[in-house]
Amino acid sequence: MSIRGKAAIVGFHELQHRRSYAGRHFMGMYAEATAKAIVDAGIRKEEINGLIAEPPFGLPSLGFAYDFAEYIGIQPNFATALNENAASFISVAAAAINAGYADTVLCINGAGPVSDAPGMYAPAPDHVNPQFVEPFGPVIAANGWYAQIARRHTFEYGTTDFQRARVAADQRFNAQGNENAFFNGQPATEEDILNSRLVADPLHLLECVMPAQGAAATIVTTPERARALRNPPVYLLGAAQHNFRAEHGVDWVGRITTSPCVVSAKGAFEMAGLGPNDMDMAQMYDCYTITVMITLEDSGFFPKGSSGAFYADHDTTWKGDFPVNTGGGQLSNGQSTAGTTQVVEAVRQLMGRAEGHQAPNHDFCFVNT
Repeated sequence: MSIRGKAAIVGFHELQHRRSYAGRHFMGMYAEATAKAIVDAGIRKEEINGLIAEPPFGLPSLGFAYDFAEYIGIQPNFATALNENAASFISVAAAAINAGYADTVLCINGAGPVSDAPGMYAPAPDHVNPQFVEPFGPVIAANGWYAQIARRHTFEYGTTDFQRARVAADQRFNAQGNENAFFNGQPATEEDILNSRLVADPLHLLECVMPAQGAAATIVTTPERARALRNPPVYLLGAAQHNFRAEHGVDWVGRITTSPCVVSAKGAFEMAGLGPNDMDMAQMYDCYTITVMITLEDSGFFPKGSSGAFYADHDTTWKGDFPVNTGGGQLSNGQSTAGTTQVVEAVRQLMGRAEGHQAPNHDFCFVNT
């Protein structure tokens, strides 16, 4: 079954990415993003009959969609919480609309202050042997895992530190045109990236995601309804998902320089009837610089192993020959909503509303989260 063209995004709102929102609770931030997305779409709250919601990372998703529906005063026919990233929200919303479960779906996630929160994730299983995963002891977040990927990519393909730094520098340039970005007003060059301290060799601090707080909401509806609303509809033309089994960390997969995009991107392009060469830009999940590089390779934008050379020879800023993460991505816009920042930026660009960082060509966009 194809969901090509069966749903469209018609409204969105993203709160500014900040270090913290003191004195607030994440539920109130979610509600603010929702209210402003509803206004942006030009609909009434009562018209929302579908909800896809995810609490801040680390909190259990069981029952959260129902809790949030009650919090904002809606009674949706379809409601679920997904332990996934934002592009999946949109494809699930489109599938629900296509199946007739709902015709107007709110997608919401973010990160913000939490009080009286339940426990976080359980520790790793006892049978996981840490000397192969973290041979020098624990590291912060996923820094050690992605450092291994970056080092291996250099070993296999000759990728340099400077080429990885181009990813971060181009995205920092993009953030200067995005008033919501965490690093708006703080430009950085490749040299700045490489002069930032090492966090896990070879990754430097400014090659790593910028944790932040915020929230973002999108409104997805039927094509028929979309045509009657105020904003230019952004149609979902293709979508696919794929997962690698990784029992404890990315270094347990068969080949650490290959991502699930090698399968999912192919499926999405096939559904859309388009290919990488048709895309005007890409919004790629970017927890680290190396993540952008390997997922662009695996999505077919250039041959495997050639991302370093591509970044050395091309301009991936919003005004360049192939824009990537035009709002700054999670490296420079901030990671408060996981991959929703990629989805929101794609919608902003495709609607022609990216004031200050609008890509000249903006008909088609590839999104990976």
